[in-house]
Amino acid sequence: MREAQKILHDADALLITAGAGMGVDSGLPDFRGTEGFWRAYPVIRKLGYRFEEMANPTWFEREPTLAWAFYGHRLHLYRDTEPHTGFSRLLAYAQRKKGGYFVFTSNVDGQFQKAGYDPKRIVEIHGSIHHLQCSVPCSRSILPADTLEVTIDPETFRATSPLPECPECGAIMRPNILMFGDGQWIADRTDAQSHALQRWLDEKRALGQKIAVLEFGAGKAVPTVRVFSEQITSYYDATLIRVNPRDDDVPPGAIGIAEGARAAIEKLLEGVEDA
Repeated sequence: MREAQKILHDADALLITAGAGMGVDSGLPDFRGTEGFWRAYPVIRKLGYRFEEMANPTWFEREPTLAWAFYGHRLHLYRDTEPHTGFSRLLAYAQRKKGGYFVFTSNVDGQFQKAGYDPKRIVEIHGSIHHLQCSVPCSRSILPADTLEVTIDPETFRATSPLPECPECGAIMRPNILMFGDGQWIADRTDAQSHALQRWLDEKRALGQKIAVLEFGAGKAVPTVRVFSEQITSYYDATLIRVNPRDDDVPPGAIGIAEGARAAIEKLLEGVEDA
């Protein structure tokens, strides 16, 4: 922990990378394994579907009321959830760095934005549940889901409210999220975010600023965040601090901390916030 604190103290900029484990302390499920998913959605246990099967765009064509029950429930869950205190404490520290911060997350929940992070400094690499697109898709339009309300029958786990329709072609709309086996996802919004991060990284390199990569709750099942964190440490001579209560193993030169996100943030920032 002391070594990690020194890395944070000496860093000019922070790249915060995060998987589902970042939101667990806020009460959000991490869908770890089939049993974890079924605990979050006991009705789907009865249907026998795994997370990988439910998070598939074909449902919006085959059974859209089931698809929107799943994603509608998640949409309202994320809207109703308050980010844990670690989010704001980490933001306050990151804002003090002369090189600033950037966030790279596989989470689609919008918790970083809700906690006050600058939307222009966030990459949502798998998209956002707070945005919609046509399920066909008939165009590359991406629309906010701010006014969408989904009511769900708890017995059948089917959406009972009118489903959102594409204003251009009338087809069912879906979240602008990268799903499994997804050939219809419109990545334009995420691509723009990624370009902004690339410009930031190039700026840090040009200025000779040291980057600390602080990774939270990124598992191995879908290793997008872990792989990205390790790539950045290699390409930009950055140092990785990986926080994960179970999968804290790291490559040579990195630091692994076997803690949950909120507890680790509290311990990491002790003594460095005022330094």
